[in-house]
Amino acid sequence: MKTPAPSLADDSAEIALIAQIHRSEKNSDFVATTLRTDERVIARVTDGIYRRPGSALRELISNAYDADATRVVIKTDAPRFERITVEDNGHGMSPEVLAHMLFHIGGSAKRSKEGQSLGVTAANSPYHSPGGRRLIGKIGIGLFSVSQLTHSFQVITKVKGDKFRTIATIVLKQYADDEAEDLKPGEKKYESGKVNIWRENATDLDSHGTTIVLTSIRPQARDTLRSRDIWAAIEQAENSAGSEEASSIEPPRFHIGRVGKSELLLKKTGKDYSSLPWDGRDDPDRAFRKLVQAVWDEIGRSSPNPKLERIFDYYLRMVWQLALAVPVPYVDKHIFDLEPKGWAEVFELSNRPKGSATPAVFIQSETIRKHFALSDHVAKVGQFDVLFDELKLVRPIRFRDLPGASGALQTPLVFIGKVREEFSKVPKELSGGPLSFEAYLFWTPKIAPTEHQGALVRIHGSSGTLFDPTFLNYQTAELIRLRQITCEVFVHEGLDSALNIDRESFNASHPHSVYIAKWLHSALRQLASSQKKLANEIRERTRGESKEVAVSEIQRVAMDVWSKESGDPDSKPPVVELADSERKASKGADAYVFSRSAVVPESNRTQTPRQRTHEAILEEKLKSIAQVLASFGLLDAVPKRKQEGLLRAIYQILDAPEE
Repeated sequence: MKTPAPSLADDSAEIALIAQIHRSEKNSDFVATTLRTDERVIARVTDGIYRRPGSALRELISNAYDADATRVVIKTDAPRFERITVEDNGHGMSPEVLAHMLFHIGGSAKRSKEGQSLGVTAANSPYHSPGGRRLIGKIGIGLFSVSQLTHSFQVITKVKGDKFRTIATIVLKQYADDEAEDLKPGEKKYESGKVNIWRENATDLDSHGTTIVLTSIRPQARDTLRSRDIWAAIEQAENSAGSEEASSIEPPRFHIGRVGKSELLLKKTGKDYSSLPWDGRDDPDRAFRKLVQAVWDEIGRSSPNPKLERIFDYYLRMVWQLALAVPVPYVDKHIFDLEPKGWAEVFELSNRPKGSATPAVFIQSETIRKHFALSDHVAKVGQFDVLFDELKLVRPIRFRDLPGASGALQTPLVFIGKVREEFSKVPKELSGGPLSFEAYLFWTPKIAPTEHQGALVRIHGSSGTLFDPTFLNYQTAELIRLRQITCEVFVHEGLDSALNIDRESFNASHPHSVYIAKWLHSALRQLASSQKKLANEIRERTRGESKEVAVSEIQRVAMDVWSKESGDPDSKPPVVELADSERKASKGADAYVFSRSAVVPESNRTQTPRQRTHEAILEEKLKSIAQVLASFGLLDAVPKRKQEGLLRAIYQILDAPEE
């Protein structure tokens, strides 16, 4: 039986709703009400303000984190994606908290005294969870990010000691601009959906947590999760009459499989339904580590600069991006917790204008965190495990045992910065208050995947953004060096107000954003100066130790271009090989290995010594052209098969007879 609830318009209505929810414990009634948002811009959340389906799952994980959960379990029926559940063992929501959430979309109880009275924040701080974690959420729309995936979902929640669990089914309403015409003068409430709520007996008195059940996944979101665009292109090529077109598009090396036209049956790709770097015998932790290793294994196998978009389907890329975004441990260790002595050179960044980085001297077994007295965010977080289907998420960033590349300097360089800016001369309403952060810039000859080349900003351990390859719009001609840098900025205070509503971008004009960008650009200049100085020192030491190597004019052009683009006179372009087979290739860490038969047209005529010399010169020219293309990042702009097609065309042009 349905009991109508009062319209969600004011505090008295909220109190009445709470009372009705509690009364449902004694009968079979459920309470029906409507969702109403406080502002039109917040109402758009039900229209899907987030950019990717994975963003919704990120927000639900963040909600679990803020509720002091130690474990989050996400289950999908991939690759069909008809149903998704997100279950956590956090504090859960009482009827009072649930009612407040429904009444105040866009008006979160977090970071407010109201949150303290409801028990969703610490008693002594509205900015921390009851367990002491620094809160990620602040706007009050995280739960409704599911509108990116579905417009109907169920919330099952329970707090410890409660004899009942609360269940709510929510159907979100698509936002329409013409709704404003129906409002009375001065009215700012917008109906965002319908809700049914009831309470059920719970025998597990000590259990607690929240489960979100997503059904009726939106067709567009389901197609994205299924990598429909990739498989549609492959199927079109497979059905093409021309064999060359059919082989021009390759499936991702690793994927979860594809759904057939019936939507129920899976379709094989080759001999298998899926291609994964782990198997059923691997536990979730080992499975994810194999996923990370699979990316590094691509170096020398298919490309010296592996890209996630070519290795993984959307699902696996989404899992990778979630692991980067949420506050989980690193695949090995946080760089701050490593002992750099013996494998890396560490520098302290200067915060002074035109300052320079200074080398840091470490004693045996001393970590970077201890040396620079950096904060220990992991200890404050405590245990937080996120299991996504068969995988346990950890941050897929590695710092040690990485492959080298050409160039004088092979040792990784680590630059550490630590900043607190009070903006004491600027009013708080203009500055946004104090800003405090720590950061590292990690230079190494090889960054993999290429999506990790750039800067990633975390606020209280969480990030909605990915690595920014422009380093917050840093202007430089030395693009190769930027492709050798990974940077993370850990914000402990401030920048929150610069986050846009979807948490996936920043207001670039906010004072905190401007400050971090200027600091980062100064840090990059300090890194470049230190890296060049070390490379020059190595060159001076080795100049008399090796004989001068004769370099042909063809090769010299490629070397000069690479040196100019990299900004490192000692750096050499990557090796380009034309191999008769994979086994005969040297497969250096930065080598481009191509099939000779795919690049060099087969010649049926008997060759004279002069013709063989001519072809050898053509191959050297082709290799140098490939190195020049790599210098400008153009070779990596296309997949391996197209690279070979490009080089074959260039070879044919070079070999064309002159009229």
